[in-house]
Amino acid sequence: MRKGSFVLAIDQGTSSTKTLVFDEQGIAVARGIEPLRSTYLDGGLVEQSPVEIYENVLISVGKCLEDFRDKGGVIANIKTCGITNQRETFVLWDDLGNPLHPAIVWQCKRSAEICDRLREAGLDSLIRARTGLIADPYFSGTKVMWLNENNAEIADKILSGQAFFGTIDTWLLFKLTNGARYLTDHTNASRTLFFNLKTLSWDDELISYFKLAGLNLPQIQPSSSCFGTTDFGGLLPHEIEVNAMIGDSHAAAFGEGCFSTGVAKVTMGTGSSILMNIGTEPRASEKGMVTTIGWSTGDHVEYALEGVIVTCGATIEWLKNSMNLFAHSKETEKIAVDIEDSNGVYVIPAFSGLGAPHWDMNRKASIVGLTFDCNKEHVIRAALESIPYQIKDVITAMESEAGVTLEKIMIDGGLTSNSFVVQLLADLLEKPVINLGLAEISGLGAAYLAGLKSGMYESIDYLKQLNKNRIITTEPDKRSTKVKSGYAGWQDAIAYKH
Repeated sequence: MRKGSFVLAIDQGTSSTKTLVFDEQGIAVARGIEPLRSTYLDGGLVEQSPVEIYENVLISVGKCLEDFRDKGGVIANIKTCGITNQRETFVLWDDLGNPLHPAIVWQCKRSAEICDRLREAGLDSLIRARTGLIADPYFSGTKVMWLNENNAEIADKILSGQAFFGTIDTWLLFKLTNGARYLTDHTNASRTLFFNLKTLSWDDELISYFKLAGLNLPQIQPSSSCFGTTDFGGLLPHEIEVNAMIGDSHAAAFGEGCFSTGVAKVTMGTGSSILMNIGTEPRASEKGMVTTIGWSTGDHVEYALEGVIVTCGATIEWLKNSMNLFAHSKETEKIAVDIEDSNGVYVIPAFSGLGAPHWDMNRKASIVGLTFDCNKEHVIRAALESIPYQIKDVITAMESEAGVTLEKIMIDGGLTSNSFVVQLLADLLEKPVINLGLAEISGLGAAYLAGLKSGMYESIDYLKQLNKNRIITTEPDKRSTKVKSGYAGWQDAIAYKH
């Protein structure tokens, strides 16, 4: 175990809480994980217990501290803490700190009709202009409206000013400080539909339109700032400062080094989330991206565009599980490399519609360009190619709308192990693709931000040096002549509708 100071990072996710201890080199030296249960109800409703979320965090922290001790760590050397959390999930509680309802999870679709109503009333353009978001059940605000309209007790509490709203970071902080601190950060605030991107404050006019004027909202601070002190319910022998709170995708982007304009991160998992730093001014999107806060520290705020791709790794799983084209996903890399090209075949993975920048949710998946001289290897390669092609679509739209040129792209997620996909992405973007090879990237981002505030990490330049020591870079192959023609064929295929 290294000597020196350490930072505790809590990554409270949808399916589990991971707690980590990072050292002064940004290396995770201890871990603790605890699964978290969700309840799935009819009508697309998804809920979690606020009390279970808090207890889940304490169990995870306890496991991590035990691991730290077992490895020779001294608890007194843990100097600060950062919290990152599942975004958009929220809790409502009363003035005594009692939850008024189960936490409503970001996946929950209960407010779909309310979103339709807002669009029909012409409020979508106002929402987009003020918040950078769209009227969608994904974001917290419309689900608070649903509770206000469908739960008389909550409606009375909101009207009388006795209902307190918080995303999971705020709820955890409130509990960890025994109700003393009621705060959130810019990134979590920017996912609620209540936050004005330009004023960096709650938008009272929008909240009034939503008929939620009596709702209590937390004070907003920079992602890297002092949010209070806690001993985690006695798990620590001393209180430490919570010096960072940030949404999980934003934390991942910060951990991967999206510190400056033109640096983007893409998570390549079942679906894909792409976040590009666009600088210190917000830019509106007309091509299906949302504008959000990337991260903030002191009086410095960095904005980002975010694009969601609905289906990435899920396409490969479908070929494996439903079509039985191969036994293990890891086989696909060799299959793709062993053939010259996809022979004019394109897989349009619109199994649940198309996300950014196309946003055609009624589109169905299809395989385009099949002829008698095609075989399953061509379909497998085309499915892999659809992943970088979709990312290229989003990045091109982001560059156009933000007036920003991509500098480099950071990647994480399970598909980063497929070198064919990674190399094609580099070739398509004509930019280096960088992988830190860390599974706990959101926790690292929270640790970095907390360490910056506490002085454990001296500057962002110092963080760049830490990351530089472990990056794996895939450079574009400038000799590749088929990439552009392949992408042109993809654009034709995606534009074609049966």
